[in-house]
Amino acid sequence: MILDKYRLDGKVALITGGSRGIGRAIALGFAEVGADVVIASRKLHDLEQVAKEITALGRRSLAVATHAAHKEELNNLVERTMDEFGRIDILVNNAATNPVYGALLDLEERAWDIVMNLNLKGYFLLSQAVARLMIKQGNGSIINMASTSGIRPFSGLGAYSITKASVIMLTRVLASELGKYNIRANAIAPGTIQTRFASYITETPELLKEIEAHTPLGHIGQAEDIVGAAILFASDASKHITGQTTIIDGGELIYYKTGNSIT
Repeated sequence: MILDKYRLDGKVALITGGSRGIGRAIALGFAEVGADVVIASRKLHDLEQVAKEITALGRRSLAVATHAAHKEELNNLVERTMDEFGRIDILVNNAATNPVYGALLDLEERAWDIVMNLNLKGYFLLSQAVARLMIKQGNGSIINMASTSGIRPFSGLGAYSITKASVIMLTRVLASELGKYNIRANAIAPGTIQTRFASYITETPELLKEIEAHTPLGHIGQAEDIVGAAILFASDASKHITGQTTIIDGGELIYYKTGNSIT
């Protein structure tokens, strides 16, 4: 009986940044437990490959090329999803970027805007649009991808860290405002995860060795390590959980050391 609470049968999930890494892993995980899945990112070809994997699991899927920092494209994403499925039960704001590495004082305004628009403004805009639909449905779950970098600063990724800290507060505000409509909002804060985004870590042996030495479990995470928490927050198993941020970092934050993790 308890395992049934983790099922997502009959639910429709919308995931940004769904073509690779954590987004792809969550999309496939949701499909395995019964959800139909809409995936979005900028490159349609990459999305279509993931959509094929989802349909191979026996679920319906829709791939929509979307720049998650552009309001008109986000509105199109929501409209396409509603046209195809008629509802959105789960939203996963996962798309993120960081185009530069260096001190915050050296960051150009254009780079700041790029990071803020995708990592924070995009989350706000899509959450706003989807929440309005969820209110009409009478329920829903919003899951925001934060980061341990939003809990303690990551050296060289100041703007990224700021956005992820803001995502945690955005999650709390959404939870506070939407709870009366039976809509939950929670966040996941990964530590160092082996994705293309963090490829420079895995390609720098001395840096990888340092991170693993400061992680109690002794290794960095994989994208699949995030899926369990996402399923929990998406499902009825967490029907009394909202406004929370779950850290998934192998214990890395226990060893507080600025500059040793990135999702």
